Amino acid sequence: MTNKLLIFTFLFLSAMGFSQEKKIYSFSLEEAVTFALDSNYTSINARRDIAKAIKQKWETTAQGLPQIDGNISYQNNLKQPVTLIPAEFGGGEPGTFVPISFGTKQNANAVATLNQLIFDGSYLVGLKAAKAFLRYSENYNEKVRLEVRKGVINAYGSVLLAQQLVDIFEKNKANLGQNLYETRKIYENGLTEEESVEQLEITLLDIETQLNNARRSQAIAKQMFNLALGIDVEAPITLTDDLDKLADANISLSLLDSSINIEENVDYKIANNLVEQRYFENRLQKSKALPRLSAFVNYGTSANSEDFSFFNGDQKWYQSSVLGVSLNVPIFSSGMRSAASQRTRIALDQAKTDLEQAKQQIKLGLTKAQSNYQFAIENYENSKKNLELAGRIENKNQIKFTEGLATSFDLRLAQTQLYTAQQQYFQSMLQVINEKTNLETVLNIPKLRINYEEIKGKF
Repeated sequence: MTNKLLIFTFLFLSAMGFSQEKKIYSFSLEEAVTFALDSNYTSINARRDIAKAIKQKWETTAQGLPQIDGNISYQNNLKQPVTLIPAEFGGGEPGTFVPISFGTKQNANAVATLNQLIFDGSYLVGLKAAKAFLRYSENYNEKVRLEVRKGVINAYGSVLLAQQLVDIFEKNKANLGQNLYETRKIYENGLTEEESVEQLEITLLDIETQLNNARRSQAIAKQMFNLALGIDVEAPITLTDDLDKLADANISLSLLDSSINIEENVDYKIANNLVEQRYFENRLQKSKALPRLSAFVNYGTSANSEDFSFFNGDQKWYQSSVLGVSLNVPIFSSGMRSAASQRTRIALDQAKTDLEQAKQQIKLGLTKAQSNYQFAIENYENSKKNLELAGRIENKNQIKFTEGLATSFDLRLAQTQLYTAQQQYFQSMLQVINEKTNLETVLNIPKLRINYEEIKGKF
C-alpha cells in the first residue's frame, strides 16, 4: 500500500512539473504571420479601436433617440421657513406682520421625464462623423496588420540569419583551431616561423569574438521575434523554414513591374479619412447656427406630511404631468461661430494638401521600394558568386600555406575575405526577404483588411 502511494505521488508530481513547463512553439513563416495577426499586442489593440468606434457610433446615434430620466426626492424641513404677512389680513393691527409657515414639514416627489430630440444639425453631422471614424479605425487596423506582417517577417529572417551566423562561425572556429594546431606542431619542429602561429591566433580570436556576439544576437533576435508574435519573450521557439529557401521563394521579378492603385493604398485611405474628419468638423461648426428643437413630457407624483408616512397605505399622492417643446435659435455670437467655421475650413484645406502630398509620397515609395528590391536581388546573386570565389581563394591559399608557398599573412587575408563574404551572403538573403515585404506593403499585398462586422460581436 505504501509503495502504491509513493508511485502515485511520484506520477502526480511529475505531471505537475510537466504541466508547468513552458509551451514550445513551432512556426513556418506563414504560420508565424497568421499567429501574429491574431496575437500581436498592437494588432489586438487595433481591433479594440474598431470595437470602440462601433460603440461610439451607437453612442452618437442614441443621442437622437428617446431618453428617459427618473428623479426621486425627499425633503425634511428641520426648521420650516417663515413668511411674514400683513396682520390686517387676519384682522390685526395695520402696519404689523404675522409670521406664518407654509407647507408641511416633510415632502416626497417622484418624476419621470421623456426627452426627444426633434431637430439638431450637429446631431446629423455627428452621425456621419461617427461612420467616418469607423472607416478610419478599419483602415488603421489594416495598416497595423500590414506592419505586423512586415515586422514578423523581418524578425523571423533575423532569427534564421543569427542561427546561420552562429553555425558558420562555429564551423570556421573548428577549422581554424585545427589549422592552428597543425601549424603549432610544424613550428615546434622548426619548419615554420612563429609569426605563422601568431597570425592564426589573431584570426581565431577574431572568430571567437564574432561567435560570442552572434550567440548574443541570436538570443536577442529570438526575443524580438517572440515579442512580434505577442508571446512571452522567454518562450522556446522552433523555426521550420530555411533562410536559403525563403530567399529563393521571395524572388519575384514580376513585382518590379507592378503598378499601384493609389486609392487602395492604406496610407492614402488614412489621409483621406483625415480629410473627411476635417470636413465634418467644418460642417459641425456651420450647423451650430441652426435652431435646435426638442420636446419633453413628464409624469410625477408628490406627497406631503408632517411625519414620515409616505409608505403608509392611506398616504395621499398627487399626480402631475407636463408636455413641453423647446426651440433654441442662435441669433448673435459676436463673430465666434464665423471664426470657428473659417478655422475649420482652413484645417480642411490643410488636410486636402496633406492628401495630395500622401499621393506623391506613395508613388515615390513604390519607385524606391522596387529599386531597393531589385538591388537586393542583384546583391544576393553577386554575394553568392563572391562567396564561391572567396571560398576558392581561401582554399588555394590554404594549400599554398601548407606547402610553404604563401605567408601566414596571405592566408589570414584570404580567410578574412571568406568570412566577410559569408556574412554578406547571409545578410543579402535577409535583405531580399525584407525588401520584398516592403514592396508588398506599399502595394497592399496581401489584403489584410478586417470589416467591423467581424469584430462587432467579440467585444
